[in-house]
Amino acid sequence: MGLLRVMMPPKFQLLALLAFAVAMFFLENQIQKLEESRGKLERAIARHEVREIEQRHTQDGLREREAPASALSESEDVVIIYNRVPKTASTSFTNIAYDLCGKNHYHVLHINTTKNNPVMSIQDQVRFVKNVTEWREMKPAFYHGHVSFLDFTKFGVKRKPIYINVIRDPIERLVSYYYFLRFGDDYRPGLRRRKQGDKKTFDECVSAGGSDCAPEKLWLQIPFFCGHYSECWNVGSHWALEQAKYNLVNEYLLVGVTEELEDFVMMLEAALPRFFKGATELYKTGKKSHLRKTSEKKPPTKESIAKLQQSAIWKMENEFYEFALEQFQFVRAHAVREKDGELYLLAQNFFYEKIYPKN
Repeated sequence: MGLLRVMMPPKFQLLALLAFAVAMFFLENQIQKLEESRGKLERAIARHEVREIEQRHTQDGLREREAPASALSESEDVVIIYNRVPKTASTSFTNIAYDLCGKNHYHVLHINTTKNNPVMSIQDQVRFVKNVTEWREMKPAFYHGHVSFLDFTKFGVKRKPIYINVIRDPIERLVSYYYFLRFGDDYRPGLRRRKQGDKKTFDECVSAGGSDCAPEKLWLQIPFFCGHYSECWNVGSHWALEQAKYNLVNEYLLVGVTEELEDFVMMLEAALPRFFKGATELYKTGKKSHLRKTSEKKPPTKESIAKLQQSAIWKMENEFYEFALEQFQFVRAHAVREKDGELYLLAQNFFYEKIYPKN
């Protein structure tokens, strides 16, 4: 390049630079168009697959009306919903469900909402509840997607799904998401991200008071657990915090934490072997256990952390995280024991006696 600068007149050097810049702009534009086309194609294929399944569902429904319906067994009439919070190791955990579905004979379905909007319209809520409860061909089923909690009892269903989830230290989650938007991850390294090209570190963002690292961006795990109420999405709402706590305790079978994901997987295998038999071993030895890692992530300084921790929003999100962690550790303490650095599930410790009448 230095030789070219010596040999080429300044006028031609400028023209060469302009030509190079135009060529790069054209290539980036073409890549963006290809990515958009691929997205449209994926959505079209997904819609086509859904239509085919719905047609079969309709035909099967007609046949069921003509013949006596055979009820699903208790073990088959089960639906799990994992309304995954972004950047909490959700892809790593979901890959376990995909790897096990063939062997354990259940279906995995991704809930793909437009622009990853976690709030469904009222008509989509009705459709979703109807699909989940009546889609017999898909049962037993494991649904996952970035959607906030939806209360099925409001729709008059008799059998509710089983909710599970994983949450993460709120600042760690925000830092991971910040770099993910700029550098992506090792899951799909070639995919262009929304903030690609922005080289500003998280610390520089905090120091400059940037919007992508503002305390308001911490407000996510609370509304995901709070649900489809307007107050859930009012940043800093104490009502939303209490509702999220209530739902975590009363509506979720188990909520783990990213920092102790293996323990979460082990307890799910113990509680729901119909779905998760073999999950612990797969997590320890499988190639996909830690597949998704954010690229170029730099830990924040103590100064950046301290600045975020001054906000009321962090205090509320952290209170929710600590509440979830305490609940998880309580459940774990009554389910497993540690020996020589390894966790072991406790055997059944109840039995029945004094059964009457004797005859």
